[in-house]
Amino acid sequence: QVQLVESGGGLVQAGGSLRLSCAASGGTFSRYFMGWFRQAPGKEREFVGTIRWTAGSTYYADSVKGRFTISRDNAKNTVYLQMNSLKPEDTAVYYCAADLIGSGDRYWGQGTQVTVSS
Repeated sequence: QVQLVESGGGLVQAGGSLRLSCAASGGTFSRYFMGWFRQAPGKEREFVGTIRWTAGSTYYADSVKGRFTISRDNAKNTVYLQMNSLKPEDTAVYYCAADLIGSGDRYWGQGTQVTVSS
């Protein structure tokens, strides 16, 4: 069973940076896209970005492009979300997700809170 555990959330001032981690276990992650999503209070969960584990290719939502970077460490089975130039509107619970390519299966982590103060 795939398990995803996020960490690294917290409170930061606008303009600051945070790095979130997603430790993955229970799967052969070369067969997955790994993604980050977020959900602000009263809003739907939205896509932030994704990385293909093998190629390392990434894709981002327009709202975070140029500020956020996704990377992975194959040896640690961990995916990172580096967030720079944070804005109050980035405040949300951030979730890691693993999509098994070709199957439609998606696994979620428990989420980590990011709060950006103005």
